[in-house]
Formats: sequence, structure tokens, C-alpha cells
Amino acid sequence: MVIMILKYVTALKEIDKHLAAHREFLDVNFQQKKFICSGRQNPRVGGIILANVDNIDEAKKISQADPFSINDVAEYSFIEFVPGKYDDRFACFANH
Repeated sequence: MVIMILKYVTALKEIDKHLAAHREFLDVNFQQKKFICSGRQNPRVGGIILANVDNIDEAKKISQADPFSINDVAEYSFIEFVPGKYDDRFACFANH
């Protein structure tokens, strides 16, 4: 799994111009079972995506299709991890 961390690098009014397209990008990856959950940070300085992918390279490739990346309004960073302990309700993701 990979935690994908988005950091906004421009004003929120610029972020908002690309928000609908970004949400479509999220929808596609949820439909493909690549994303488990996503949301914005509080305060609104970026976002977080929990990705159910094979490795960090796959997450990086996916991020390149995000309109936020394409339009240079957000930067991604990545943390790859292997779930070792988790609630039973999470098992369907942890045993990928």
C-alpha cells in the first residue's frame, strides 16, 4: 500500500478550478480498486489518498494522470508500507 500525500503549491482558487477533474480522476481509481480512501487535509493545504497498489512506482504512475499534477497545482509525495496489524474489516485490502 502507499499513502499518497498531496501538497497544494498554489492558491485555493487555482485548486478549485481543477477540483471537478481531480474528483473524476479519483472516481476512476476507486472504480479500478486502486484507491481505498481519499480526502483533503485540515487545514486545507492538500490531500491524502490511501492506495491499494503493488508498489510506490505504480502510485507515482497513477499520480501523473491527476489534473492537479498535470496543471502543476499540487505536488505528490509517497510513503509505501506493508500493513502488519489491522482491524478485521480492513483485511480485504491488507491481503492484496
